[in-house]
Amino acid sequence: MHLNDMSESAKWYVVHTYSGYENKVKANLEKIVENRGMQDYILDIVVPMEEQIEIKDGKKKATLRKVFPGYVLVKMIMSDESWYVVRNTRGVTGFVGPGSKPVHLTDEEVRTMGVEEFAPIVDYSVGDNVRVVSGPLENFIGTVEEINLEKRKVRVSVSMFGRETPVELELVQINKI
Repeated sequence: MHLNDMSESAKWYVVHTYSGYENKVKANLEKIVENRGMQDYILDIVVPMEEQIEIKDGKKKATLRKVFPGYVLVKMIMSDESWYVVRNTRGVTGFVGPGSKPVHLTDEEVRTMGVEEFAPIVDYSVGDNVRVVSGPLENFIGTVEEINLEKRKVRVSVSMFGRETPVELELVQINKI
């Protein structure tokens, strides 16, 4: 692998850290990236967190907890230099993968982990006839009026009780007929 081989696109890798060091590793790595000007090689560093609701003394309290304790996700272009920088960051014990060969996450794994938003793939357009495939309106037929990819919503005009009714659905709730 050559340092100047920029043709490879950035992928997400999993880095193992000492327990409790996840946020320190993220901060240390961000500082190194900035100091060495490696923004083109190491694009993002994430400690996946999820909200957890605790009930204490009858009060709801939202706290954030690490989804994968002991792991940090790094979006990077793998090169000798970027590997070395990440591997030698304080608190890092290594990359996840067999031997010393880091294995990147698949797009499906990244999507499942919710680390990165993917633009949904939509095979229908405004004016197309579609069938609702899930939810309370399952099996209803309608016409696509508007698609909003940012909000992941679609407005469909559905024939209900003898008249056309616009309904807002998730992009995945309909299929093109």
